[in-house]
Amino acid sequence: MKDQTALLPSSASVRTEPVQQRSSERITLLLDTAAALIDEKGIDGLTTSDVAARSHSSVGVVYRYFPNIQSLLRALAARNMQRFLSAVFVTIEENPGGWLSELDAILDIYADLTRSEPGFRALHFGGVIDERFIDGQTNANKELATNLVQFLTARYELPQTEEFELDLDVAIEIASALMQRAFRIDRDGDERYLAKARIVVREVLEPYRREDQ
Repeated sequence: MKDQTALLPSSASVRTEPVQQRSSERITLLLDTAAALIDEKGIDGLTTSDVAARSHSSVGVVYRYFPNIQSLLRALAARNMQRFLSAVFVTIEENPGGWLSELDAILDIYADLTRSEPGFRALHFGGVIDERFIDGQTNANKELATNLVQFLTARYELPQTEEFELDLDVAIEIASALMQRAFRIDRDGDERYLAKARIVVREVLEPYRREDQ
């Protein structure tokens, strides 16, 4: 089986690509700082000045890598996607099962990251950015669906069709809304909505299940 890490999204809106370890560490620090501030103040409360002050950097250093707050948020959302997909690949490789059962595991990983990953609960994969800054070219859930289609079709004999990708996209959109509702008030996640998300995903994708899966 091919290296699934090749399916990880690579777009993180960074102005200057890190060519040295120090630059890479600086970007990590800025993203970690932004994530912590989002947990404290929300996305609307995030400012470049706060990120600079909390990370003991200058505003100029922040702008060196991120030309504006939107690009910083997109980079953090891309990192969330990378960490989510990396956890998915590792979990499924270590605990193989039928692909519908693996979708349950994927939802569990999403819930775990929402509980534990700084900034994830508010930002997720950047859907909130898509809604506020629509450019007709970005859609976080569509990107996730495309990555999962590539992963699942590489692992199982699933149809590489537009219809399957559409149905997976639909399942992700509905499940995402339910998962976000589960964590809107309850930081641990309202299990009623988490359970409904699993049911919806199975119902939408059940037609693609073969008898041997």
